[in-house]
This record gives sequence, structure tokens and C-alpha cells, in this order.
Amino acid sequence: MSGSDSTGRPVRSPSGIAWLIGIGLTAGFLSGLFGVGGGILIVPAVVFLLGFGQRLAAGTSLAAIVPTSLVGVLSYAVNGTVDWVAAILLAIGAIGGAQLGSYLLSKLPKKALQWGFIGFLLVVVVSLFLIVPSRTAEIDLHVGSIIGLIVLGFLTGVLSGLLGIGGGVVVVPMLILLFGASDLIAKGTSLLMMVPTAISGTIGNVRRGNVDLTAAAIIGIAACTTTALGAIVASVVPPFVGNLLFAAFLVVIAIRMVFQAIKRS
Repeated sequence: MSGSDSTGRPVRSPSGIAWLIGIGLTAGFLSGLFGVGGGILIVPAVVFLLGFGQRLAAGTSLAAIVPTSLVGVLSYAVNGTVDWVAAILLAIGAIGGAQLGSYLLSKLPKKALQWGFIGFLLVVVVSLFLIVPSRTAEIDLHVGSIIGLIVLGFLTGVLSGLLGIGGGVVVVPMLILLFGASDLIAKGTSLLMMVPTAISGTIGNVRRGNVDLTAAAIIGIAACTTTALGAIVASVVPPFVGNLLFAAFLVVIAIRMVFQAIKRS
């Protein structure tokens, strides 16, 4: 652990830097494997292991997600499993939704939102056992799906602003279940959507002093070295196995949120 100075910012130490690298390596692999940003791991890890405050942890995580998502997108794009148009539509909605979510953060009962989201995750987990995506399936773009993607992006942005939940946790299963995307296209598209969203959020966090840029750089660089490996594993495992792994990942997130909600109570 690294401790903190009088300003509340973590103090660098060899052990602290080692923790940052380890967090980055793990988050990068999960990002490539599941098409998520990795914030669901980074935030609690830097809080409990390195003594970051919650806001600084969230801002640092979002900054680290930028390079991680870029490498992830390239890894999926090499195999043609990124829907660029769908990602842009999702990002348009997410950027606006994140602003509303940040505004509603102090207006709505967070406890009720947390339990509602936990219920949503459990429904998604069950659905992933019922629907096995085809590796050749793509997102059919028409007026209805275009509107739906913007709405999905908007709702994802709102949840991100309210609960600090990364977009991939919502976007990946919804692209599979609602838009008929293959698991790989869902993951690649999710990672691309995160890039402008994370950049937008990071700019705001830097202005507010809620980012440890050095820690974000260490985590991000470390994550970039394992993101491609995660994407390779995702492309090798069968779609049903991919669904099982993602469902297990969501269960872990739900359990973590349950403990958070109980702790706050």
C-alpha cells in the first residue's frame, strides 16, 4: 500500500507502483475478454489497495480506460468485429446521458437505483443462458435500430453517471439480446463507444482535479499489454462459453454491488 499525503493523494512507493501495474494487467485482460472498460475492477482496487478517495479513483479509472479501450478496439477491428456506425450512435447517446446521470446523482435515491441495477444484471445473466449469439450475426441498421442504439447509449450514460458503472456491462449484453449482434461485435463495438465517452469524462475530471494522471498512465500502459490477449481468448472460445464467462463476470459485479449496498445501509 502506498498511503497518502496531506492532500489525500496517494504517495508513490515501489509497492504502490507494483499494485498499479498489477491492476492494469488484470483490467486490460478483462477489457479485451469482455469488451468492458475495466473500471469495475480499477475503482475498488485503487480504493482498497492504494487508499484513493472514491472520486479520485473514478476519475483515474476513466482516464486509464482511454488507452485500454483504444487497444481493445484495434484488437477487435483486425478481425472485422467492430460496428463503427453503431458505436458512434451509442457514444452520442452516452455522452448526453452521462451529463444527466451526473445531475441526477444528488436528486435520486442511490440505494434504490443500486438494487434496481442488481436486479437488471441478474435478469441479463439468465438471458445469456437462453440466447446463444451467432459468430456471423451483425447489427441490422434501420430507423428503429438507429433510434434504439441512441436510446441504449443514453440510458447507459445515465447509469454510468449515477452508479459509476462502465458502459460495457450494459452495452455488451444488450447488443446481443436486443440487437442480435454476435458476442465479438458486441464487445468490439462497446470498446469503441467507450473511447469518446471516456475522453469526455476525463476532460471534466481533470478540470475538477479528480484524476491522478501518473497512476492512470501506469494502469493504462500496463492494461494495453494484456488487452489484445483478452481479445484473442474471446475470439477462440465458443459463443456459448463466452456467454457463460460474461454471465459469471456479471454475477461477480452484482455480488460486489450487493455488499456495497448493504455496507451503506
